[in-house]
Parts: sequence; structure tokens; C-alpha cells
Amino acid sequence: MPDIGAMMIEITNPAFNYDEFGQEYSGQRKTDPRIAAYVYEALASAKTILNVGAGAGSYEPVDKYVVAVEPSVAMRLQRLATGKTPAIIGKADALPFDDDSFDAVMAMVTVHHWPDIKKGLQELKRVSSNQVLIMTFDPEALDNFWNAGYFPELIAVEKARYPTVDFITEALGGISEVIEIPIPLDCVDGFQEAFYGRPEAFLRKEVRQAQSAWGFLPAGMEDELVKRLADDLQSGEWDKQYAHYRQQPTFNCALRLIVNKPGN
Repeated sequence: MPDIGAMMIEITNPAFNYDEFGQEYSGQRKTDPRIAAYVYEALASAKTILNVGAGAGSYEPVDKYVVAVEPSVAMRLQRLATGKTPAIIGKADALPFDDDSFDAVMAMVTVHHWPDIKKGLQELKRVSSNQVLIMTFDPEALDNFWNAGYFPELIAVEKARYPTVDFITEALGGISEVIEIPIPLDCVDGFQEAFYGRPEAFLRKEVRQAQSAWGFLPAGMEDELVKRLADDLQSGEWDKQYAHYRQQPTFNCALRLIVNKPGN
């Protein structure tokens, strides 16, 4: 297997083309209630919320006043199809709101798509009067998942796109709490680690299409990586090493919720 630590990938535009490839995104990436509980607890005192890079609306509280911002046509249409309120067309680095317009601002697994992450984070801070919530993956923990051995090139893509937790907290300033979120075995939000105990899911094209990193691989590499896993599943080699994950109720890896508030 390639050495992930030695792999260097340069990505000039981290934004995934959801208008071309994300039409079925909401069918795979749903709100998992156990993960959502962490978000809702953090937002308990907020009355008005802005969701930036809102996508199809995952993790938006249903009992709060929520305004969504989303640049992708395909994702905005999927919001409507799932009964969410329409989203405003906009991007994180130029939010069309006054300072302190919302009690809280949330950005759920979206910052790695932003061309100017620091500016986007500062905009979130600007329009929030109290707190900013960022759900993201810690690139320094991505190697802790077994797919790093099967898909090292994919993990290299992820590391090139995800900002470090320190980068996020320093850009936001104030005081940040970083929460490590356990992933349930039957997680319904179809990011990569959601299938830690269900490896066969990676053989399905529709699952991979809802995981944006696959779209940054060179032509032909996706098939090569999938075959690598498929061969070991068929031979039983994957189960020899990792079968215990099939029964493990939760998995702690790279998923983080950063809850930021103003400093004293």
C-alpha cells in the first residue's frame, strides 16, 4: 500500500461540483439523530440560526428559526424536495447579513469546500451574536480508519482539503470547545466513516457519489481503489483484520463538532 504520510496532493479548487454530481446527495446524506443530538444541545439557547453551506438541510433544528445559505442549485432543489425552507443563494466568504444578525451560525461538514476558509469563518463570526458551530473532520485523525489502508489516495485528498482544528479555532478567535463525536454503527449520514462496520457500502456508486473526495481522484483511480476493497471482501481478508467493526456499536475517529463563543 502507498505511504499516506508521504503522499502530497495539491487541490487548487476544493469545491465539489454538486450541480453536476450531487443530484442524489440527500438520499445518502441524512440527519443522523444521534449525531444531531450534539448539535441541538449546543444550539439549545439560540432562537435565530443561520446555516451556511446548508446543502439539503441536514442537522437544521426543526423547532428554531433557521435561514439557510447555499450556492448549489441542485442542493437548493433537494431542500425543497425534503420539505425544508428555500435557501438564499450565497457563499460563506460574503454573507449578505449585518453584523450580529443571528444568535448562532452553523456550518455542517462544509468548510472544506470553501476556497477561502479563513475569510468564510470570519464571516460566520461576524454575523453571529453568540456562537458558531462547525462540524468537520479532523485531518490529523483520518488515518485511524481502516479505509486509509484501502483508499490512501482518497485520504490524501481529504487531508489536502480539510483545515486543521487549530486553524478553525484560531480563525474564529474567542473560546472553542472541540467535541469528538462517536459514529453509530447504523449511521444514516453517509460520509465515509459512517460505514466503518459496513464496508460493502463502498462498492455502491451512489454511496461514493455522496462523498465528495472521490470526485478529486485522477481518472481511473476510483475503480482501482474499489477493486482493492472488493477483492479483500470476496477473499475474506477484510474480515480477518476488521470483522470486529461489524459488531462495534460506535466508532470514534475524525468527526468533530467545534462550538465557538466570544471570549471575555
